[in-house]
Amino acid sequence: MQVPELPNIIHYAIPFFIATVIIEVILTVKVKLADYEFKDAITSITMGLGNVFIGLFTKALVLAFFTFLYQYRFFTIPFVWWSWILLLFAEDLVYYWNHRIAHESRLFWASHVVHHSSQKYNLSTALRQTWSGSFYTFIFWAPLALLGFHPIMILMQMSVSLLYQYWIHTELITKLPNWFEAIFNTPSHHRVHHATNPQYLDRNHAGIFIIWDKLFGTFEPEVEKPVYGLVSNINTYNPIKIAFIEWYNMFKDSFTSKTSFNKRILYFLKPPGWRHDGSGKLSGDLRKEWEENKKGEV
Repeated sequence: MQVPELPNIIHYAIPFFIATVIIEVILTVKVKLADYEFKDAITSITMGLGNVFIGLFTKALVLAFFTFLYQYRFFTIPFVWWSWILLLFAEDLVYYWNHRIAHESRLFWASHVVHHSSQKYNLSTALRQTWSGSFYTFIFWAPLALLGFHPIMILMQMSVSLLYQYWIHTELITKLPNWFEAIFNTPSHHRVHHATNPQYLDRNHAGIFIIWDKLFGTFEPEVEKPVYGLVSNINTYNPIKIAFIEWYNMFKDSFTSKTSFNKRILYFLKPPGWRHDGSGKLSGDLRKEWEENKKGEV
């Protein structure tokens, strides 16, 4: 099978990112007459540049891993138009489960928390990317190589998904046509995902298609105004601290807790907020409390 040479579209998109962030700043300040947190945006851009730099090395490792698995593929899917459509849905389904597990397992949350650490929501927030996730989260996409998608195709579609999700990080777009909101991930859906409102926690994990959240029971519409950030905010603009503080806290909780070895391991596997003595609160607990309070108000 002849493999065409495909460009690194993320690198080509960098000028577009810069231009649209500038446009959004102007519209936010001049049109909405709102404050724009430049320190926060600079931090997000710094995190994004760091992610791109690290990607220069990890992409080669990921490609090598996928290529190794591809030797043992069940099928051979050719480079034709219909295979890209098939991959669009297959990769997006993989992304949904990767993203969902990143909220349900602290080991993966340790890298993903970076993207949620901003208390602002704008296009620069989309650039606030992990420095550690690319070293291990790629395992979720391994089945695609075994199914027969060429590694180059997989990496390209992963980049397409990342590019799509850039434009949905904005408050300037309220709602899109109903048919679009019903099928695709939109700014409204993704604002919910970045919110700390109890009813919004761990909802709307979609990449491109919101249909996965509706199918697997994690969809939540945007009703009240979202409050962005983390349940317990980091409150820093230091990129190093943002990149690694959750890794530090996770290992600290595991190594210093006076409990059994098995429960120490659970600090890596259980959701954020879990404690071996039952004193922690998970997002599900916070949502139940909110639901009970709502019932009490009726």
